[in-house]
Amino acid sequence: MLLKPKHFMRIAVRFLALTLLLSGRLSAQTLPPVVTGWILNPGGQTGYGGLVTNVTRVAYSATQVYVQCNSVPSYPIGPWPANPNTPVAMGFTFKIPRTPQANTGTAVATGLGHTGVFSNGVSLFNAQDARSYRNQNIWHQDAYYFERTSFDSCLGHPAPGGEYHHHIAPNCLVNLSDSSRHSPLVGYAFDGFPIYGPFAYANTNGTGGIVRMRSGYAARAITQRTTLPNGTTLPQNQYGPAVSANYPLGAYVEDYAFSATAGTLDKHNGRFCVTPEYPAGTYAYFMTVASNGTPQYPYVLGPTYYGTVPPGNTGPQGGRNPITEPVTEYRPATALPGFKPTLSCAPNPTTGRLALRWNGPARLTGTLTDALGRPAMPSVVVEPSQWLSLDLSPLAQGLYHLSLTDGATVYRYPVVRE
Repeated sequence: MLLKPKHFMRIAVRFLALTLLLSGRLSAQTLPPVVTGWILNPGGQTGYGGLVTNVTRVAYSATQVYVQCNSVPSYPIGPWPANPNTPVAMGFTFKIPRTPQANTGTAVATGLGHTGVFSNGVSLFNAQDARSYRNQNIWHQDAYYFERTSFDSCLGHPAPGGEYHHHIAPNCLVNLSDSSRHSPLVGYAFDGFPIYGPFAYANTNGTGGIVRMRSGYAARAITQRTTLPNGTTLPQNQYGPAVSANYPLGAYVEDYAFSATAGTLDKHNGRFCVTPEYPAGTYAYFMTVASNGTPQYPYVLGPTYYGTVPPGNTGPQGGRNPITEPVTEYRPATALPGFKPTLSCAPNPTTGRLALRWNGPARLTGTLTDALGRPAMPSVVVEPSQWLSLDLSPLAQGLYHLSLTDGATVYRYPVVRE
């Protein structure tokens, strides 16, 4: 049987990838993802307002990982309509347990303020804003409804104290529509369990293709806010506002109820499953969006954590953890004996999007050229520890060459556009 040209190209690409793997160019890291999964800024690059961005330091002990950051991303942020607050350098030191534990007792609420930290050092808040109806602490406002007009294009905004944060999935950190692969690891909740984007393996054992994770929460069929999701009937003086155009379903977090059969995720907005970073399985949270990409309650973490939450990160002074034990500094280029930076390039072959991820200490720059050496798109820039999505759908089918350099080494990869 004769093979078509594109089949020859596919075989060549996979053969080259195997060769690189055997030669050590694609060697795997042995430190756990909770140590290696951060977007570091070793050069002190600045962003909004001249503030140092991303994660400034990662150090680890046998039991803890310490993540220092300002809650400022490297991508452009702002403006924030009708929001008078301005981001400031927060100087956080978050402490993430290396061996998180499931909570077998009373679940811990994901309260106001930061509940986790994204891989770029930006804070994650839960679904609520700080207000409730008539200040009764019964009907709590959903930040996506009441505050989204103050979100910037990356879907974040600063709190009164200057802490830039996200209540919903940050679209500048993760591609919320890329269903071609398992979504990347994008952070950790303060119980130590990882957070992923919206797409995962269909089956918890890592098989079945890629599907969108679906929240188990849905808006209740109510027209009056007289009962809570658990069925409790409230006295009249504790009613919420009637459902209306001004206060539609979803305006308050109590408008939602959980059903174990309604989605793929549990009441914490996660599940135990295999992921690319955890091939043996882990509990993981997932960002939830509707099929059209609209944020879907509870957005990232549910109303409660799955695991136990060590003290130090939450509360009014949370995130100011002193490092009082011996630690090892994590530096990607020197963290492991024989460490070799690698570039992930997938899916390859591709029918459109090509996702790149570079784990080296400095940015890569270069070009994508066609088989004749002609530039196929503008210059490519890949920042350390960040995903870059290239849209190859306008290009003709065929073989292309990706050539990137960090100034010392040139990385060349054949890319097939099917």
